Amino acid sequence: MYKVIGTTKSRAFRVLWMLQEMKVPYAQIDASARSEEAMKYNPLGKIPALVDGDDVLTDSVAIMTYLADKHGQLTAPAGTVARARQDAMTFWLIDELDAILWAAAKHSFVLPEDRRVPEVKDALKYEFERSAAILSDRLDGPYLMGDEMTLPDILACHCLNWAIGAKFPRTDDKLFHYAKALRERPAFQAVSAT
Repeated sequence: MYKVIGTTKSRAFRVLWMLQEMKVPYAQIDASARSEEAMKYNPLGKIPALVDGDDVLTDSVAIMTYLADKHGQLTAPAGTVARARQDAMTFWLIDELDAILWAAAKHSFVLPEDRRVPEVKDALKYEFERSAAILSDRLDGPYLMGDEMTLPDILACHCLNWAIGAKFPRTDDKLFHYAKALRERPAFQAVSAT
């Protein structure tokens, strides 16, 4: 059984949601970033981490990719054009949504107070709005990659939810309803309830 190290209110949510979607059993160790428990699995104290037997994997997207490939779910097969397009979307989401939200978090509560530059958040919100509009234009179906849910949908929905919590501007109706439909999935609901 997998062990997921990390709190539900972190990027660990992505991994937990994916495991729920795949109906793969797991145990969660509810550890905060930089906690003593998190440091046991990642010397940097970052979460999430995934324990698979004797192996420990880190970084939410690397973990999700590993799980998708290992279980053959929520992904296009490796070595296909569809997978290359899926990976391109995943990397774009990391660059254009996740990185912006993480920068805002650092300047809100992560960095020491004397190192924060709160004024940067206005520029980050502008960048996020621009990227969200591009994402909305790229959404051409019920899911980002077409008719089936894949790893990028979990990543995009998590970022869109994070943006709401960070008080970023609301997305357009198309993205709002896309994320709402994903949040209504039983697997999302199961993780949210923990």
